[in-house]
Amino acid sequence: MDIENVKQRFGDRVRELRKEAGFTQEELADAAELDRSYVGSVERGERNLSIENVCRLALAIGVSPAEFFSWWRKTP
Repeated sequence: MDIENVKQRFGDRVRELRKEAGFTQEELADAAELDRSYVGSVERGERNLSIENVCRLALAIGVSPAEFFSWWRKTP
């Protein structure tokens, strides 16, 4: 596991799930009660999120927080 890429991989997964749910970044931010620029920085892998914000995003998208880490076991 390349821990250096973990924020980017997490952000990629947030973007993927957001798009599958049909949200824009702004819509997701509103639903999660976060700033749109914060969601953008998460998706770009620039943020080290708190557990609270991981849960806010998951609840807004309608997935479990674990869904953001579905790639974890797939890496060597």
